[in-house]
Amino acid sequence: MRNLGIVVLGAALAGCASSAADIAPAYVSPVAYQSYTCQQLALEAQSISTRAATLSGAQDSQRTKDGVATAAAIVIFWPAAFFVGGDKQTAAELSQMKGQMVAVEQASIAKKCGIQFQGPRPPGT
Repeated sequence: MRNLGIVVLGAALAGCASSAADIAPAYVSPVAYQSYTCQQLALEAQSISTRAATLSGAQDSQRTKDGVATAAAIVIFWPAAFFVGGDKQTAAELSQMKGQMVAVEQASIAKKCGIQFQGPRPPGT
């Protein structure tokens, strides 16, 4: 029974949602934004930033819920571990939005528009 508890706990911890800050950007080619004007890039940057912020909030909320379920599984009732699942769809979409941010920023640099996203950046971007 103890081994089962250890296996369930390990599965619960592995299934927790990642923090939004830990999600790396997916590659998005800046070529997609090559024909945009600086004004169009600014509008696209605003739209992407708004969606990424929404997704970041949803991802961090799921991480909190997963943490609570994991704590309940450890302390109170081990079957609660089966409710820990993360949210891979939100994480994938957030990764895509972060990739688009990088691509818009690269297109902005190439056109000398001066658009830069603020906030923590993953290493290597």
